[in-house]
Amino acid sequence: MSALVPLAQNTEAPGFPGVSFGVSADGMNVALVGEHAYAMVPAAGGRHFLASGWRIRRPMPEWTRDDFFSHHSELADETAFRNAVIEQADHQREKRLLGRRDAHATASTPWGPSQGATFYAEDVVFHSTAGHGGFQLSSARNAKVHPMLRAAGGWYEEDEAWAIVAITLPHLFTAFERRCAERTLKDSWPDAWEKIFGTVLQPGESRTKDQRAFERKHMNDWIVVSANTSGHEKGFVEVVATPGGRRGEGTEERRFLVPSQEYEVGRFGFVIDVDRHPVYSGPSSFIGWQGRNAS
Repeated sequence: MSALVPLAQNTEAPGFPGVSFGVSADGMNVALVGEHAYAMVPAAGGRHFLASGWRIRRPMPEWTRDDFFSHHSELADETAFRNAVIEQADHQREKRLLGRRDAHATASTPWGPSQGATFYAEDVVFHSTAGHGGFQLSSARNAKVHPMLRAAGGWYEEDEAWAIVAITLPHLFTAFERRCAERTLKDSWPDAWEKIFGTVLQPGESRTKDQRAFERKHMNDWIVVSANTSGHEKGFVEVVATPGGRRGEGTEERRFLVPSQEYEVGRFGFVIDVDRHPVYSGPSSFIGWQGRNAS
């Protein structure tokens, strides 16, 4: 793991007033954009990711990991951290220029009673609820959504469907939000994206398309559906795998032993190499398999 090279403490980013960088009490690169705080948080394997906090009322040298509660994208290095923070600063300035208005709302939403609303326009409203949230579009606005993506009631949840609103009404969103929306649409609705924009998404451009390709390629291979560090075979992971990773009643299951240093789950699962990973019929670390025989 390479050592962190701290960014200059309390330096202003040229052309971006209100953005400052520093080092936390526990050695993380950190930054402040208005009342938004950001940190380059270390993770396993020498990786780092962007984390954020809000209204930390202490100087940056006194900040710690516990001040940051939201996790964002992975970061390659300190330069990527600085670029991500400046991108967030730009995003915050654009939001102010858009003039969004927060207000109390009494609307009933698909996710429960609204506890607050942000008006992107008079007929484009984001509602927050106790457990979730999303956009409500007027009938006129909803009619502008492409039929392949349109929700009949004009409600679009905040996890993924918000991107449909951003793609349809880009002038109400920041450049950062539009980039995120494009990524979300490609990942979650690749067929609609290709139809609407007359293009073909290539490998690596859509999570859903990549997963389909993985499933086609490995439909008859043994794919891990459950794993546990073996309590009986030192240095191995005991796994349960099924053909194509399928689940459900009647699906055949087999146990295998995989060397611990080899067991690294990819984007869509770990594929058993039957020539190298032996079927295992010994004592199991899985409660559900204790006392059972392997298939």
